[in-house]
Amino acid sequence: MKGIILAGGTGTRLRPLTSIVNKHLLPVGKYPMIHYAMMQMVEAGIEQVLLIIGKQSAGLYADYIGSGQSWGLQVRFGIQEEAGGIAQALGLAEAFVHPGDKLMVLLGDNLFQDTLREAVQAFAISGQGAHVFLKQVEDPCRYGVAELAAGRITRIVEKPEQPPSGYAVTGAYLYDSTVFDIIRTLQPSERGELEITDVNNAYASQGLLAYSVVEGWWIDAGTHRSLLEAGIRLLGEES
Repeated sequence: MKGIILAGGTGTRLRPLTSIVNKHLLPVGKYPMIHYAMMQMVEAGIEQVLLIIGKQSAGLYADYIGSGQSWGLQVRFGIQEEAGGIAQALGLAEAFVHPGDKLMVLLGDNLFQDTLREAVQAFAISGQGAHVFLKQVEDPCRYGVAELAAGRITRIVEKPEQPPSGYAVTGAYLYDSTVFDIIRTLQPSERGELEITDVNNAYASQGLLAYSVVEGWWIDAGTHRSLLEAGIRLLGEES
């Protein structure tokens, strides 16, 4: 099982903080944000991780993470030259993955209270297609929302006016190695990016998109308010 952390992007919602440093290195509680993504990989039993970053703050990433030895990981770095979407960033990892490998993909600004180990280990053994992690939310219109049937996701709808469920798709994904075949078929969205929702819907159309529901809290720490909330929650748990 290979791990891929996507920590590129420009962090426009967190400016002016991200005019100085990449958002995944901003402090959240006692640690930089990227620390928690690394710990999710460790807790899931992943040993080899590819960290996709932008050019901004590349040296700081190397200083903090190094080879990954202190984490018990083997860490490689890849550079996303310009923001082209989550799926485009994931596509940069193809050379890191061997045919038949399974992948745990994590957005570096998504923080989870609970470990994802159980689902990751089950997918590593017998998973097919893709598996996403859902969280029931009060305001699903803000997210990609799953339409569910018979234990599978039939489709994901982005920011729907009439949500098909109350379950938002979080920024953690499990894929088999055919994900790169799907990425090569994608066309840019209206905002000019390759969208991870299109990847997931390709699996859903084949009946190959399974899911787990996250019980603990989940925060997409991409705004000033959510960054503050994440820090407060984490400091409360550590005190």
